[in-house]
Amino acid sequence: MTDLAAIFILAYGLYYRRHHRRDLLFAYVALNVGIFAVVSLLLLQRIEIAVGFGLFGVLSIIRLRSSEITQQEIAYYFVAIALGLVNGLAAAWPLTALALDGVLLATMCVADHPALLGRTRHQLVLLDVVHADPDLLRIDLESRLRARVLQCVVTQVDYVRDVTVVDVRYVAPHARAGVR
Repeated sequence: MTDLAAIFILAYGLYYRRHHRRDLLFAYVALNVGIFAVVSLLLLQRIEIAVGFGLFGVLSIIRLRSSEITQQEIAYYFVAIALGLVNGLAAAWPLTALALDGVLLATMCVADHPALLGRTRHQLVLLDVVHADPDLLRIDLESRLRARVLQCVVTQVDYVRDVTVVDVRYVAPHARAGVR
């Protein structure tokens, strides 16, 4: 029961309210409940726990190789896995499980809080021009994004089509610091 409460706090209370991706919401809950069930079964059957950890490693690597999820979302995956493992392994010590759940959830709440770094943004920008001068590139990006550019890295240049792909990190003006 503690595991279900913890994953619902993580998935619905933190992740979904801030990021609004239903597909990953379901993935976090399903992954967590599945891991909790398998760990509980492994402990009951006295099977080598390393076998279970190996299985979880393989499962997480398969899904996390997708380019559709961000590093932030991978962190939520990791915490969903950790909650399942903590609650499955520490079932005999409910206060320990509860304390570890609290530490994991509080860490995610603070680390992913919009007020902490809510105005910084990351975006890949496709420009219809090639800039030879890095300063002109920065000025162009700041004009287009209407924001202060923190860092920009040119990832691709096509002189035939006269386009540039730039990985940009910037501070968004007037972004809300509240819940996303």
